[in-house]
Amino acid sequence: MTADTLTVHVLIEGRVQGVGYRAWCADQAVARALSGWVRNHASGAVEAVFSGPSDTVVDMLDVLWHGPSLARVSLVRDLEPVDPVDSGFEICATV
Repeated sequence: MTADTLTVHVLIEGRVQGVGYRAWCADQAVARALSGWVRNHASGAVEAVFSGPSDTVVDMLDVLWHGPSLARVSLVRDLEPVDPVDSGFEICATV
């Protein structure tokens, strides 16, 4: 990762489970060549980490508000910092 690399750890709230949000999120991240992961929370939220060029990560943060057609995002909240993810993007198990 280079100096202009950004890693963000976010929680997405609203109607984001049962609507294909994780798969959509992974597709969007892969299309942007970002690394990281996404998973559902028992609370009904979706948690994600994105690592990559800062401008691309910022773009990803913007599209998180849209999601697939049945999703309704009410909040995208920053969480505690995490280490950068070097490569690949995965959908993880629910916590």
